[in-house]
Amino acid sequence: MFRILEAQAPAKQNATATISTLCGRLQSATLLEDRRAAILGLRSFAKIYPASVASGALRNLIGCLAKDLEDVDTTKVTLETLLMLFNPDESSPEASDDISLWLADEFTQRQENITVLLDLLETNDFYSRLYSLQLISAISTARPERTQECVGTSPVGVSRLVATLDDKREAIRSEGLLLLTALTPSSPELQKVVAYENAFDRVFAIIDAEGSLTHGGVPVQDCLSLLANLLRLNTSNQNLFRENGWMKKFAILLKDVLREQNSQEGVADWAQPQRDKNLWGLLAVIRLFLLRGSVGAQANQRSFWQSGGLAQALEISFHPSIDVNIRSEALLTSADLIRGNSQLQESFAQLDVASPQHQEQTRQVNGHANGISPLPRANVISALLDLALAPSSLQTFDVRLAACECIKAYMLGHAPIRLFFLRRAIEGHISDEDEPDNILTILVGHDANRSGDPYRVWIAAVLLFHLLHDDFEAKNMTMKVGEGDSENGEEVVTCIQALTGNLIAAEQKGEDERVSIGYLMILCSWLYEDHDAVNDFLNEGSNVQNIVQLVTQNSQSRVLVCGLCAVLLGTIYEFSTKDSPIPRATLHQILTTRLGREQFADRITRLREHPMVRDFEVLPQNLSSSQLGGLPEVYFDKTFVDFIKDNFSRIIRAIDRAPGLEVPVVANGVQKGISRELVDSLKAQVEDRNQTIQKLETDVLTIERKLGQEQADHRKAKETATIELNRIKNVNEALQRNHEEDSQRILKENRDRHLENQRGHEEEIRKAQNELQKARADSEAAANRVRERNDAEVKDLKATVTRLRNELEKSSKEHVQDLQTAHEDWTAKLESLEARLQRAEDKTADADARAKRLQEDAEAKETAREKAQSELDDLLMVLGDLEEKRAKDKERLKALGEQVSGSEDEGEEAKEDDDVD
Repeated sequence: MFRILEAQAPAKQNATATISTLCGRLQSATLLEDRRAAILGLRSFAKIYPASVASGALRNLIGCLAKDLEDVDTTKVTLETLLMLFNPDESSPEASDDISLWLADEFTQRQENITVLLDLLETNDFYSRLYSLQLISAISTARPERTQECVGTSPVGVSRLVATLDDKREAIRSEGLLLLTALTPSSPELQKVVAYENAFDRVFAIIDAEGSLTHGGVPVQDCLSLLANLLRLNTSNQNLFRENGWMKKFAILLKDVLREQNSQEGVADWAQPQRDKNLWGLLAVIRLFLLRGSVGAQANQRSFWQSGGLAQALEISFHPSIDVNIRSEALLTSADLIRGNSQLQESFAQLDVASPQHQEQTRQVNGHANGISPLPRANVISALLDLALAPSSLQTFDVRLAACECIKAYMLGHAPIRLFFLRRAIEGHISDEDEPDNILTILVGHDANRSGDPYRVWIAAVLLFHLLHDDFEAKNMTMKVGEGDSENGEEVVTCIQALTGNLIAAEQKGEDERVSIGYLMILCSWLYEDHDAVNDFLNEGSNVQNIVQLVTQNSQSRVLVCGLCAVLLGTIYEFSTKDSPIPRATLHQILTTRLGREQFADRITRLREHPMVRDFEVLPQNLSSSQLGGLPEVYFDKTFVDFIKDNFSRIIRAIDRAPGLEVPVVANGVQKGISRELVDSLKAQVEDRNQTIQKLETDVLTIERKLGQEQADHRKAKETATIELNRIKNVNEALQRNHEEDSQRILKENRDRHLENQRGHEEEIRKAQNELQKARADSEAAANRVRERNDAEVKDLKATVTRLRNELEKSSKEHVQDLQTAHEDWTAKLESLEARLQRAEDKTADADARAKRLQEDAEAKETAREKAQSELDDLLMVLGDLEEKRAKDKERLKALGEQVSGSEDEGEEAKEDDDVD
């Protein structure tokens, strides 16, 4: 029977098949009850098989949130299933971080998926609101940037999230706080939107509802975390916070802490740890408003001061029953509240606080710091000095360091306060009064107890370092401090020499290296760019030898001290002079022979590469840096580390600078220190310049005499040129007259010759008339042709003669005009030479050259005239040849028997005479 029943029973299903079946039912179900049943089935597998459930049903589950939003039960089981997928069992075979990333991607890739979760916040159902907040938190943990973008994109997303802070149910309110804290650390835009949704009021309402800082638990701590996210590096939110008067709320919270602490009941031991966390968080939030260099830092400082926040922070700082970590944080907050603000720094010095010297009071039997009687009051500066410099246990180190930081902030950027502080310290030291908190007495005097508390000397050195750093007036004031009475015959030891002596003594006694480092910080900063301080140091000749010995002997065990000693030696040499007690050349010889350049550079390099210097910004500068119960690993001040890093390259190269080259320094507007070689060189150059000037003056006199001589020569040359010009004019006129006379004479001779020839011709013609008449008939045609040809030749000759005559006349006129132009140019040149005496020689040479050129031109013109005259003579000769040819033609005509009439000959002769004329 049982076998029959087993055969009829359905086959067993495994988890994968069941999940697949449930996923199919969820996808195909049309009724709400069917979908709810499928989701319930999937929920039972979500913890163990998250990957299988998510791969088959994730989108359908998200779809059910939007589809079944009105049904509370379905929404609840759906959200529970989705949360289980984000948080599977650790023993699950499918558990993996990749599942959370994949689930978050599925939600954030579509804006409506996040919008559905935000819409669930509008319902009043507890589970719907709680689970939706937890689900958004899980998505934000996996994909924070994308979740912030989706929430910020939703029109009402931020407002619905902030509204959860008003929920009276603590679980929802706390989950909303955590979610807003997770969404706002890195998105400035989201921070602004949250702040403008009145988040600050709601956060402070939660703090008050939880019992303020003293009685509030983790929710108060979460509220402070959210405030920190909204205010960190967000100037807009800080301005909104300040302008709405919420700064007073901080002061009220601090005041409530003090009131509860000073009450008869006090604060229970079990509540103090959480109270301290809340108080520390509030102080950290306050410091976010006071970051160095931020835009609204000074406005925030004034607002805190006006609200009384600074006074409350100081009261917490000096309260004996509050934890030292909180007191140190309160002191650092007070330092931030006054740093760089001159008005607040001046007002800060007027405050009174509980005196640290009377803080060890008797406690009640139950161990609480209750019922403490009012403590004596003291000025805040004196109290801070006492707190920082008074010997105390190692547990209060952070408080001492914070008190030192507060004093540094009080002096920062306010020269009158620094000088006043230094003057009071000097007066107290000189007066020999018992002032245990006088920094000069601690450093310069012989404190027998300092070996047991190296940080007392170190903190005093840090304060003096800040008083002297980059302040020449303070350096000069401190340099006047001395030990010993010269009137009683005692040797006066200056402050620098006393500090150096204490440094050497501390090293010889093997004291803690922090003591030596403190002295070296002061000396390195004091002597830097201060020739007078360097000379004061060198007045004691053994100081340099002792410092060199420290560098060479303690190189391995005390790297920091050796490196700082090398820095001190480099600073002394860099700013020493030729007139220093130990001359610069001697110092250079000591450094190069006893120390050597390689060893000098190695010590400074090892200092720069030491973790305490190299990694100063990232190493903790507080009690937490101590190891195995030893002293804290705090060796340097931040400003000094910056000083070393900024001047490292200059100091390490100081030994390479020639001894003769001094470094100029501008102190209070006065330049100090120059190169002696440069001075000698400049003096030699001045002497050379003086000799050159004398030589130039002699040359000027010689040139003036020469110029006078040249001027006389120029006048003489001018007169000679004028005479020569007149002679040239006369010669030209004579040439013109001779030319006209020669022309007239030649014409007359030609005319006479022509007349004689004509008379001879007439005679010959008369003789040949008879012969010509005989041959006239035969040769008439030939005679006419000859006549025509002769007429043409005569006409050409006449034209040639006319042209030559015109050319001759033109040549004569041009010659005269050129001479006149040359005369005008010569006159202008002479006037220019008289106006410009400095260039007399060049102009005279130019004038001589021009006169020579004019003379050559005149000679050329004369040659041209002679050539024209020669051509005219040639033409006359040609004319004579023509006449001779004519005579021969007549004779030939006569020989041919042609008659030549006398009238014709006369006519021809008359034409010839006309042509000649």
